[in-house]
Amino acid sequence: MPDPDFTEAVLAVVERIPAGRVMTYGDVGIAIGSEAPRAVGRVMALYGHAVPWWRVVPASGLPPQGHERDALPRYREESTPLRRVESPEEYRIALSAARLPYTHEIYADVML
Repeated sequence: MPDPDFTEAVLAVVERIPAGRVMTYGDVGIAIGSEAPRAVGRVMALYGHAVPWWRVVPASGLPPQGHERDALPRYREESTPLRRVESPEEYRIALSAARLPYTHEIYADVML
């Protein structure tokens, strides 16, 4: 089980990601002062249903594994920049346009 304080910090950051934008697991870790993207992924796997989980993606730009079909309508509704949408199972997020910049206030408490 992830540490409760770590879990709370991850979920608090994810709740603040604006619609139409994404952060990678590593970005969420950076925002809370951690270098543990896998631990962020673990929190999301266990507790992500309570927050906008589709806004946290791997650095590859792929949607969350196993949730491609569920995430696609949410990305479209929020106008999240996508690329190569060949099917509901095969697409990527256009990270260059969708990724939250490190200048966003989510990163304000972290020295980058």
